Amino acid sequence: MISRYILLTVVLLTMVSCEVSPKPINYGSDGCHFCSMTIVDKQHAAEIVTKKGKAFKFDAVECMMNHLKDVDITTIELFLVNDFHAPGTLIDAKDATFLISKSIPSPMGEYLSAFYSKEQAELVEAENEGELYTWDGLKSRFKVN
Repeated sequence: MISRYILLTVVLLTMVSCEVSPKPINYGSDGCHFCSMTIVDKQHAAEIVTKKGKAFKFDAVECMMNHLKDVDITTIELFLVNDFHAPGTLIDAKDATFLISKSIPSPMGEYLSAFYSKEQAELVEAENEGELYTWDGLKSRFKVN
């Protein structure tokens, strides 16, 4: 009887620990998985979550993109980026519009920002100049397969 409870507990813990969902970024204390810098910028941070539920946090979208060059992206379930207009809010990178503008610095110097909507990105691009990208376009620019 006790062994059944132990087995049930182990199974439940395993299921909970492998939950595939975004993990909160602890700004000011979490380190970037790619460059090891402390994540402080709430407008440019990013995160990936594997299909097994392991989260990797990044101080900038460009760090996430550079990390993706060295991994099998088919093992990734979630690609998340912070929305420039809602600092600290992670959004699905596949649905985001990205802007590279020399007028908007990002932590690693790529001038890369993400926006929840194409319209928001276009408004900021009109004021700051730059180049807009979709998720697929950004992967191509960073040579991510």
